Amino acid sequence: MAYLAVPVSLLLMTLLATPASAGNHDVAQLEARVARLTAELKEANAALDEARTSEKNARQRLETLEQQQSDITIGPLTIGGAVRVNYVIGDYTRLGDAPQRGGNGGDMELDTFRINLALRHEQLIGKLEYRWYNGYNFLHTGWLGYEFANGSQVQAGLTRVPFGPGPYGVSQSWFFDQHYYVGLADDMDVGVKYLLQQDNWDLALAFFTGSERNWNGASKDSARYGYDIVQWESAIEEDGAVVSAPANGYEESRQLNARAIYHFGFESVPTDLGVSLQAGKLNGKRTDDGHHFAASVHMKNTMGNFVLASQLTRYEIDIDADNALGTDELVPMGAYDFAWPVATEAWLPAVSLSYRYATAEIPWLDYILPYAEYSGILKDSDEANDSEMITVGAAWASGGWYIYTDYVWSNGNLFIGNEGDDYSNIYNGVGDFGANGNDAWNYRLNINFGYYF
Repeated sequence: MAYLAVPVSLLLMTLLATPASAGNHDVAQLEARVARLTAELKEANAALDEARTSEKNARQRLETLEQQQSDITIGPLTIGGAVRVNYVIGDYTRLGDAPQRGGNGGDMELDTFRINLALRHEQLIGKLEYRWYNGYNFLHTGWLGYEFANGSQVQAGLTRVPFGPGPYGVSQSWFFDQHYYVGLADDMDVGVKYLLQQDNWDLALAFFTGSERNWNGASKDSARYGYDIVQWESAIEEDGAVVSAPANGYEESRQLNARAIYHFGFESVPTDLGVSLQAGKLNGKRTDDGHHFAASVHMKNTMGNFVLASQLTRYEIDIDADNALGTDELVPMGAYDFAWPVATEAWLPAVSLSYRYATAEIPWLDYILPYAEYSGILKDSDEANDSEMITVGAAWASGGWYIYTDYVWSNGNLFIGNEGDDYSNIYNGVGDFGANGNDAWNYRLNINFGYYF
């Protein structure tokens, strides 16, 4: 749109070129000249504003088309879904009942099948999503709501917790960032949420009575989508043998969330700056009650097609040592039908840089989204090693297809690798978000093929 700046340049050049001794010119002619150039500048600014508005509307239409291109509408209901298949190769072995994540020679397996329903009837809104995985299934989303005349919403049911810069934290990758694995990104809980967008503010306030429930799976309490503090049956070592201990742990309850994001309309780098707060109770099962707290500051900077997202979070989980893990420095958290120890106090830094490239010259591809991401769980405990994760990859969009290609390194994420880990004593918390006993870096190449209908 550089041509729109020409009238501005002409005005400046004309004014600078005007001699100081303008007495030889008629004052009326100069006034007319200035008025004409001012009118041209006004027209140029109006054209620039119109072009920006047109570009914004075009992007919004494109996003709407991308969301609706495969949906089926029946009355007020919109029906959709997805089938996803995963290819994995990396530092992996199958260990007992641990989830299969690919052998050293690579593996192709079903990731998930899901059905989505969206309701919109006048101001009544709602969403429902159910997912099936290999050996377990659960309700991912289920809420009803009301949209007010000013665009604000109230949602009641199983809905996403407002915490962080967006629904998936800072991440663009299939793996998310480490916030997800401690229950602080893309977490669904049961409660009531109010959302308001006004002027440059994006506000959210929520109260949750409890976490998402345990659905259908083999685990004690972890057949669910988002990571929550849960009960589990732990493995402990007695007289040299690994045995099961009685289940205990916690249930989340009476949780408050508040989030505020301010949109700075900077010309060159539009910026969203926000803060998130979370606090709640923990109902002990065969152990004393506890509570938890988290606070986060996050920012998103847009530079043309580049997006830089960053977040720094502090969380603390206060529990007694009289629990299944026998320490107040680890707490059982579970998702995807599997529970594992997580550090109770830590800092979480996360950053993601992505670039959206529209591939107009390739008819079968809509766009490519390459990204590079880092996140970590920096733990307070002197007995624990930090857990870090680096992801380099890209997402590929074509019609109903959305494909992730990710190469990931981690020194403490059990979904990335476990080569060389010693699992003889669960209290070591090796290869995980807890003690991370061996502190070894592992890799994973992951390709996720998703078709959305």
